[in-house]
Amino acid sequence: MTPDDLPLLSVPSAPAVLPDGSAAIVAVTHPDLETDEYAGQLWLVPLGSEAAPGRLTRGHRDTSPDVSPDGRWVAFCRAEPKGRPQLYVVEATGGEPVRLTDAPLGVSAPRFSPDGRRVAYLARVPEDGRYVAGGDPAAEPARHITSFRYRGDGVGFERDKRQHVFVVDVPFTADVPAQLDATSQVPDATALTRGDAEVRGARWLPSGDALVAVVARHAAREEDLRRDAVLVPAGSSATDVLDLVPVTDADRGSALAVEVAVPSTDGASVWLLASDLGDSGRDFVAAHLGLFRVGLPVAGEAPTAPTRLTDADSVDLDLGVLAESPDGPLVGVQHRGAVHLARVGADGSLVTLLGGRHVVSGAAVAAGAPSSAVVTAASPTSAGDVLTVPLGEEGAVTSRTDLSSRLRATGLREPRELETSAPDGYPVHGWVVTPDPERHGTGPYPTILMIHGGPHAQYTHAVFDEVQVLAAAGWAVVLGNPRGSSGYGRAHGRAIHRAFGTVDTDDVLALLEAASALPEIDGERVGVMGGSYGGYLTAWLTTRTDRFAAAIVERGFLDPVSFVGSSDIGWFFGLEYLGDAGDDDGARAVAAQSPMAHVGEVRTPTLVIHSEQDWRCPVEQGQRWFVELRRRGVEAELLLFPGEGHELTRSGRPRHRQQRFEHVLAWWSRHLPAS
Repeated sequence: MTPDDLPLLSVPSAPAVLPDGSAAIVAVTHPDLETDEYAGQLWLVPLGSEAAPGRLTRGHRDTSPDVSPDGRWVAFCRAEPKGRPQLYVVEATGGEPVRLTDAPLGVSAPRFSPDGRRVAYLARVPEDGRYVAGGDPAAEPARHITSFRYRGDGVGFERDKRQHVFVVDVPFTADVPAQLDATSQVPDATALTRGDAEVRGARWLPSGDALVAVVARHAAREEDLRRDAVLVPAGSSATDVLDLVPVTDADRGSALAVEVAVPSTDGASVWLLASDLGDSGRDFVAAHLGLFRVGLPVAGEAPTAPTRLTDADSVDLDLGVLAESPDGPLVGVQHRGAVHLARVGADGSLVTLLGGRHVVSGAAVAAGAPSSAVVTAASPTSAGDVLTVPLGEEGAVTSRTDLSSRLRATGLREPRELETSAPDGYPVHGWVVTPDPERHGTGPYPTILMIHGGPHAQYTHAVFDEVQVLAAAGWAVVLGNPRGSSGYGRAHGRAIHRAFGTVDTDDVLALLEAASALPEIDGERVGVMGGSYGGYLTAWLTTRTDRFAAAIVERGFLDPVSFVGSSDIGWFFGLEYLGDAGDDDGARAVAAQSPMAHVGEVRTPTLVIHSEQDWRCPVEQGQRWFVELRRRGVEAELLLFPGEGHELTRSGRPRHRQQRFEHVLAWWSRHLPAS
């Protein structure tokens, strides 16, 4: 894979399944270097026949499909080139889509009502005079900030464009059967929520008289990380978010940060994906995402306490996977670089339905075909495909698409698993990826140690473009999940609590040593690179050793002191992970974990990559690292990307992603030449 192959990364969305189970609809998107945007369409994927998948729509960027309960219609978001996504509806058999919204900042997450006559969606509501097309942002009024939480990476300022729930009628004709009325103007939408808080992910109750959504509505919402599930009435007027009926209630002691809320099909309860943040509401370090069940509130009574069904210490779920099946909810379980599809029993037991090296990203079960799940999942040879997975003991997993065939033709290199031990005997797990010997000889190859962000995240088995580009150019890559990562239990994730740069350092170096024992790895010619927390650990390693020929520190968390006041998560992240530098003892503890406090020890040539609009690890972190290295005579370069945020390598403009790869390859070619 080369930087020019980015458009071959075709990734499917979570599936929307026709009620009879005959087909699934997914949005397949890819980076488009020509338009410098992400492009894609909806695809209809037959499930019960050998018919080939085919495009259902042909817009510039069509995403987020949802199928009506009768299976006739598909709601989705369409964005024109350089435009905002708007809500459209099209027949499931194809045809001309009909536009239903004209929201100034676009819409997301459409959901059909149970009767199929309405669609709920989310949209940001700008304050008067702000975010006006063609306007001058510098002429807008000043922002008066009174809370810690006021902006987010990739979103920008939030308080002046709160996200709320809306509903719009689908314009049907009077014909029998009804058809879409494409002659009418964009219909008026009804706001269901209003007020000074962010509303997330609204799902209809089976009754159709309300939706379940997620919002921080409690009194201390500006001081902690808790969020509640709430009921949103589906009437004709908006309810203030502070007046919404709680399903979970932080004001009554709930410690949950609810991420996803899905009503059960019987309408009696709600499934939650949530993490328990303790009494402080900020104890987020390795707080495993779990599955909870809670009954719907009874009028005039306090909400019931949610029941946690998955183990808090050993099971960490994936945010994107939650579906109900006849025998229990389906979830995605993070496990040693995989995300397995599992069914949760009433007693919390897990039955793995799709395991191995799959990385599941979405799942759905059709009401009319409850014997199998429709799943989107990646693997070592696929950036994502649609699969059918039996829910019982009979049947085989069947791949329904092959979206990565052109990508595989570039010569993908499959990772080889590594297992070793840290100096204290702790087991360490990772991978090594080596170049094609037919193109680059049998080695030994110069090697790059790659470190992931998070830290509570995991490298997975799925195709990873950064590794593939380096391997194709002649470098071996070592990567893994040191202590602090997810997917190996809560104790593994919390091992670096107040201990950044300790056992995590031991683990990544142990992986590098294990790889260096392989005959195809040149353990004397090594480099190191990483982004976000990986940028932290990369910089930290260069303060501890001169072993590396060069380093790339990308979007790094480099000074925990200035991070507190400049990052969108600074008011809690470093304080919880590293400690509070508010007194002498705290300052010493933070300095002991701070790369910036030890920058004078660095001698390693370093390329610093940062985005100008990164509000997660603000650009000052990278700029100061670059300047401090240069002041001390260390070879250092700074690569800045305008208009980009923290997610440059995953969702930045395609040409910027291509340019970044070109600079990375040029840096390694200079400092760690490959054949």
